[in-house]
Amino acid sequence: MPVTKSAGGPQGTVDLKLDLRSPPKSAKKMQNKDSSFWDGRPSESPGLEKTKGITAFQTLVHLVKGNMGTGILGLPLAVKNAGILMGPLSLLAMGFIACHCMHILVRCAQRFCHRLNKPFMDYGDTVMHGLEASPSAWLRTHAHWGRNIVSFFLIVTQLGFCCVYIVFLADNLKQVVEAVNGTTSNCHYNETVFLTPTMDSRLYMLSFLPFLVLLVLIRNLRVLTIFSLLANISMLVSLIIITQYIIQEIPDPSRLPLIASWKTYPLFFGTAIFSFESIGVVLPLENKMKDARHFPAILSLGMSIITALYIGIGSLGYLRFGNDIKASITLNLPNCWLYQSVKLLYVVGILCTYALQFYVPAEIIIPFATSQVSKRWALPLDLSIRLAMVCLTCTLAILIPRLDLVLSLVGSVSSSALALIIPPLLEITTYYSEGMSPLTIAKDALISILGFVGFVVGTYQALDELILSGQALTFSNSTVFIQ
Repeated sequence: MPVTKSAGGPQGTVDLKLDLRSPPKSAKKMQNKDSSFWDGRPSESPGLEKTKGITAFQTLVHLVKGNMGTGILGLPLAVKNAGILMGPLSLLAMGFIACHCMHILVRCAQRFCHRLNKPFMDYGDTVMHGLEASPSAWLRTHAHWGRNIVSFFLIVTQLGFCCVYIVFLADNLKQVVEAVNGTTSNCHYNETVFLTPTMDSRLYMLSFLPFLVLLVLIRNLRVLTIFSLLANISMLVSLIIITQYIIQEIPDPSRLPLIASWKTYPLFFGTAIFSFESIGVVLPLENKMKDARHFPAILSLGMSIITALYIGIGSLGYLRFGNDIKASITLNLPNCWLYQSVKLLYVVGILCTYALQFYVPAEIIIPFATSQVSKRWALPLDLSIRLAMVCLTCTLAILIPRLDLVLSLVGSVSSSALALIIPPLLEITTYYSEGMSPLTIAKDALISILGFVGFVVGTYQALDELILSGQALTFSNSTVFIQ
């Protein structure tokens, strides 16, 4: 988003010719001076100032990785809850709507950048300026609330993902270790595995902490591309292994219902909206891109790839295992080293994903903190905050039992708001004074209502499962295939 900015500062008028490939020092100083905790403005890391920005391919890698989390493993069960026809169609619709909302967010951010002559704008700033442009005087007066709400949802959502990643890492590694004595090289002979007791899963979480600390100390998004690419490769290989197994013996699909009971459809919606989890990294990636003009095309391509993967894995998994499908499709795989390696590959992938998800809340919190101290203490404070935040996510993962359900609650609230509710309303407040067609307004209202329904249904579902899990906790820590 190249623009020319003429800004008056204490030293007089300064002309800032924006080039995202090399942010000017004066712009950075102004940002650090004016930033606050709730601004949600991404800070410029020293390493990125010296680079030319990330390329289109690197942006695509980050975007795909931002969506390829643990949610994809639960999509076969989600398709079961919707039906073999309704499930894929709903995933296609949700992918299209999520991508459309991301385009709305990017378009509004670009408009305010040009209108206000700002070098870049994040989610929180975009919502704030959108409310300032609304025809309602009350919304204009309380525009800063929008920025605060978005920043809060972004922090909660991304740190929540980080917490569940720690649980996922520990549980999967624990499953592999406990079943190691019963793991064979023959993937066609399956039997029940008797687990070898090992240390508590919370100790596994602590064992990952040093590696996570090293990852989050990386402040350069360009460097994170290497880990993001590694995560994409490891997850892609594991998904290929899963796919080649589930397509070997697909039973007659006519036995499966085309449309499941509407009572179970909310379970599908909750899992699906959790899977599309990259709304928080869209604007940071666009801000760091070398040529932001290509970002809309990269965004559409990335979301198309993700939606196709979701539909493929979800549909094939349900077709292969039918009503026996488990919460994670890896639990349905045979107990041989080939398929146990799927867990190990996902451990590597999620470990690398942690750093990318951590980047968003770090870029919101750290600029505010470092702006309150002298330059001498900025770097030590930066590193200390990163250390404290990663320790916080690990502590929460250890202290809160069944964190997956807690994250489901946080994801239902935050993801629905960030991905479906806020962007359409932002488009209305941004463009309403300039004239909008009734069809566009109706479309935005419908998407927001859909997001609100998902918020209510998802919250109810998560709370209900939390209550039930508190009454009868059951854990399954083995990868067993019983034939």
